[in-house]
Amino acid sequence: MCIVRWAAGTREPDRPGALSVREAEVTVMRFRDRRQAGGELAERLRTRQSEGALPDPLVLALPRGGVAVAREVARALDAPLDVLVVRKIGAPFQEELGVGAMAGDEVPLLDEDAMRHLGLREAALAPVIERERAELRRRERLYRQGRPAPDLRGRTVIVVDDGLATGSTARAALRFVRRQAPERVVVAAPVCSPEAAELMRAEADEVICLHQPAAFMAVGLWYENFDQLTDQDVLEALHAQL
Repeated sequence: MCIVRWAAGTREPDRPGALSVREAEVTVMRFRDRRQAGGELAERLRTRQSEGALPDPLVLALPRGGVAVAREVARALDAPLDVLVVRKIGAPFQEELGVGAMAGDEVPLLDEDAMRHLGLREAALAPVIERERAELRRRERLYRQGRPAPDLRGRTVIVVDDGLATGSTARAALRFVRRQAPERVVVAAPVCSPEAAELMRAEADEVICLHQPAAFMAVGLWYENFDQLTDQDVLEALHAQL
C-alpha cells in the first residue's frame, strides 16, 4: 500500500473536489477491513519468520478488534492463537479519555502525565478500576471457556492489535507478557501513531507496524470498514484456530 503526499511546504491543489494532504494520505493508506490489514501484516511477519526472527511463535490478540487481524497472522505463521484481555481505564468524567490500562491481575498501569494534567488522584479511579476489572474477568471466562491461559515461557510472543493510538493498552499487555518469561516479545499492528510506535520500542524486542501516519487521529480512520466486533466474533475466531 503506497503513501502519497505533496512535498512539504507546497500548496495543496486549488481546484473543485481536490483532496487535502490529510485526506489524500488517508484515502491511499486506508485498509478495506481488518482481514485485509491482517493479511498484509501477516506477510511482513512471515518474512521475519523466514529470516529466523520468530522462533516458536504464539500469537496473542488484544480483543476485540485485534482478533480479526491476529487470526490472519496466526494462519500465515502456522502459530497458535489466543487472546490477552486488556481494559482501558478511562477518566471518571469521560470514559473515552484513557488514563491507564490493566491486564490480568496486574496492578493497573496509569499514565502519570495524564493524571497530573487532569488533576486526578488514583483514589478517584477506584470505581472505574473495579468496573473494568470485572469486565476483564468476564471476558476472560467467556473467551477461554475453561481453557488454561497459554504457557508463554521460552516462546516468541506476538501481541497483535488492529491499531495503536496512544499505546497504553498495548503497553499494559506487553508488561504482563514480560512477566511470563517469553524468549522474545513482538508487538504488531497494521497502523499506529508515531508516538505509540516509539513507546512500544521501549517495551518490546521488536515493533512491526505497516504504517505510521503523522496525522494519526484515530485507528478507525484508517479502515473503510471498522465495524465493532462482538464476543461471538472473538469466540468464532478462536474456535477456528483450535
